[in-house]
Amino acid sequence: MDHSPSETALLLQRLRAGGHGTLAELFGRYRDRLRRMVELRMDPRLQARLDPSDVLQEAYLDLAHDLDAYLRDPKLTPFLWLRLHVGRRLTILHRHHLGTRMRGAGLEVSLYRDALPEASSAALAAMLLGGNTSPTQAARRAERLLHVQEAMNGLEPIDREALALRHFEQLSRAEAAQVLGISEAAAAKRYVRALKRLEELLAAMPGGLEGL
Repeated sequence: MDHSPSETALLLQRLRAGGHGTLAELFGRYRDRLRRMVELRMDPRLQARLDPSDVLQEAYLDLAHDLDAYLRDPKLTPFLWLRLHVGRRLTILHRHHLGTRMRGAGLEVSLYRDALPEASSAALAAMLLGGNTSPTQAARRAERLLHVQEAMNGLEPIDREALALRHFEQLSRAEAAQVLGISEAAAAKRYVRALKRLEELLAAMPGGLEGL
């Protein structure tokens, strides 16, 4: 989750004092969360040829180039700044590899006046169910996966995005609100509504909430 204002100020102070060494440490600290974001948002057609680690590596080079400019005017918390560059790099790679074959108008959502690939319903469903499945459970999991994905598709895009930010990327209410460009209260309502709607959609499907 995000830091208090005093913790954020301390992180910025450390970045100014330690430069690229501290940046590497900070990036390592948040690497798992950033990788989860990439896994949620990478187009399925790229998963066989592009590893999330490659995206993070390229994004780190972008961050290193932008560090001085960021420290002169840090409008974002350090974590959201890291996330912004990872999102930008993922978008660039999508456009490079897919071009006109991108998924259409719904592919990207607003992110600080930039664009970021949406969290896919399939990726959200897979993360919700987890990956620990024995061979004998594989068929049952595949069936549940389709049900959860269908339920995710039943959410409004902004509610699905709120769910992705809070539940899967583990952003705080303040962070999610800043990313979505809405108030904290509105972001909290979106998240709660998304959870409730998802539960209703799943309960109405064959098998209900069994196994989730």
